[in-house]
Amino acid sequence: MSSSTNRPVYRIACIPGDGIGPEVIGAGIKVLEKLAHTLDTFDLQFHHFDWSSSYYKQHGHYIPKGGLEDLKTHDAIFFGAVGDPDVPDHISLWGLRLGLVQPLQQYANLRPTRILRGTIPPLASLQTHPENLDWLIIRENTEGEYAGQGGRTHIAQPWEVATEVAIFTRQGVSRLMKFAFQEAQKRRRKKLCVVTKSNAQRSGLVLWDEVAAEMAQEFPDVQWEKMLVDAMTTRMVLHPETLDTIVATNLHADILSDLAASLAGSIGIAPTSNLDPTRRHPSMFEPIHGSAFDLVGKGSANPVGTFWTGAEMLRWVGEGRAAGLLMEAVENVTERGVRTVDLGGEKGTEEVTGEVCGEIGKLVGKGVDRGGRRGREALEAGDY
Repeated sequence: MSSSTNRPVYRIACIPGDGIGPEVIGAGIKVLEKLAHTLDTFDLQFHHFDWSSSYYKQHGHYIPKGGLEDLKTHDAIFFGAVGDPDVPDHISLWGLRLGLVQPLQQYANLRPTRILRGTIPPLASLQTHPENLDWLIIRENTEGEYAGQGGRTHIAQPWEVATEVAIFTRQGVSRLMKFAFQEAQKRRRKKLCVVTKSNAQRSGLVLWDEVAAEMAQEFPDVQWEKMLVDAMTTRMVLHPETLDTIVATNLHADILSDLAASLAGSIGIAPTSNLDPTRRHPSMFEPIHGSAFDLVGKGSANPVGTFWTGAEMLRWVGEGRAAGLLMEAVENVTERGVRTVDLGGEKGTEEVTGEVCGEIGKLVGKGVDRGGRRGREALEAGDY
């Protein structure tokens, strides 16, 4: 953050990436600029990086030399998606997204999930009681099953061998578990469910369980439990009201958070924060829906996940009031039935974006106290 006056200026690195990434990031920037201009209390400076699969096909790499150092001069990273039909998924993922997450030590991945007003979830029980789904899923983001350890030998031979090694370090598990307990402590219900598969994975995930039990001693006000990942999928569907904060490994939380987004109505509304809680490096914020090449150019991509992602980014840099106002505007729009096809509506990306921009103007015109106060209280409680 920099400022030559009394108002803060936040430098945001934008990496739209592949597929619908440029479309939704463009929509997100438009809404964030509208918000900053209307509130007139802070400024956002967006700097664009053309790192994508197209860039990879031209240069043979996703991140140019010195790219990480460039990113470190920013307050946050606004990321779209990576993935291209012409590039194997493991190359694009490791070349860009994981190529940023690991060296920037963004070890805590946060995925809040709740049912936005006006959104119709697929389960009848949640249609009548949408408040029963209000979760924060915390994913270990730099090691575990996606540590990148392993290899292949005797390729294409009948005796070919491939290994994929999950890495769990006491340091890595401890820092993530402490963060999870801290986040659970901030929320109203102060509940934490530690997801594991330690009955079958008897080394790394037994360590995971042991560290959780040790960390719990430092947070006596947090009610915690552990559950096997397969049982968790059933509980999420049948008894969502019993859950609040959930922490799981890289792979398990990756899967569970997609299920959570679907239960809330659509993967198109779900945000992700890739955080370095030490704040030594910039954190990265992205919608979780991926590149979705089947939607490219149709103007139908849901931008709500990107708007929510933008709100999470504002919260991280210290603009909680603005984040709350943005989510108030988004939900006022969805409540009026302005929704994209994935949410049962018929509006396009531009129409939803325009409506949210208009709603921001209306809220500020009425006075930001209602949206700002509601947003700030919700953010402090961990509800956004």
